[in-house]
Amino acid sequence: MFGRIREAWSRSRTARRTVDKAGGEPRSHNLFEAAAAYVSACAEDDQERIDEAACWVSPEALSFGVNELACRAVLALARERDESPRDVARALLGLPAT
Repeated sequence: MFGRIREAWSRSRTARRTVDKAGGEPRSHNLFEAAAAYVSACAEDDQERIDEAACWVSPEALSFGVNELACRAVLALARERDESPRDVARALLGLPAT
């Protein structure tokens, strides 16, 4: 996945890092917005949105945001399923239970 992040970053280096607010002022995206957009685009296999989200923040920040999103998602599913985060993570990856 980190290879895809680096590749998308290098392809879209010249892309803008801001979007316009309603008042016309540029606004920077934070790393959590970028991570959410990136992961949802990956889940939908939307390369255009992947490339766009990857240019909003640095690759390191995006990596951190994706990791944080994964941790929060696993914890939320574990609570919902009343299982351990380890079991949920392994199940999501299709690994056998330990």
